[in-house]
Amino acid sequence: MMAFYRKNIGGVHQAVRVAGGLAVAAGAFAALSGATAWLVAAGGAAFALTGLVGYCPMCAVAGIGKGGPA
Repeated sequence: MMAFYRKNIGGVHQAVRVAGGLAVAAGAFAALSGATAWLVAAGGAAFALTGLVGYCPMCAVAGIGKGGPA
């Protein structure tokens, strides 16, 4: 199966993104309410997802990551 993306963040960076994203999502519901909590939690979940898959679109655009500039 062919991958549609090349991983551009490494192991430690991935772990930090997952932990940070989950913390933001949980903190959103603890500190905020209503639509704002859902929006912040969605942002945290998206950040955690980039860590899970090992690919960050913004890092790719900026040329940051494994293998140097794209």
